[in-house]
Amino acid sequence: MTYDQLISDVVRVVEAIGAAIMIVGGLWALVDYAVSVVGRGTRHDAYRQLRQRLGQAILLGLEVLIVGDIVRTIIVDPTIESVAVLGMIVVIRIVLSFSLEVEIDGVWPWNHWRIERPVHEESPRSS
Repeated sequence: MTYDQLISDVVRVVEAIGAAIMIVGGLWALVDYAVSVVGRGTRHDAYRQLRQRLGQAILLGLEVLIVGDIVRTIIVDPTIESVAVLGMIVVIRIVLSFSLEVEIDGVWPWNHWRIERPVHEESPRSS
């Protein structure tokens, strides 16, 4: 077994882990949704939570897949063409990640401070 074959096999394992994260995370989210709807009957909250968990599973799986693409490009096939393809893949996945973040949280990632701002209690006024 050569070094390139070993790295290619490692990349395949990383890609399989990324796909497994999305599949298992998606199934877990669907099972949790079904349990929530049957158990509590609150479909609106259960649906919102389903969308969040599906988005989180997809985001995590995409991040792992990007790792595999980077390793493959840098170590196995370091040509200008493969770097350009990697760049396009990363840009597409970044756009997907941003859109999923907005879908999950309802705000752009750089606007999280607006929803995470602590609520200031009014201090009692002295007379």
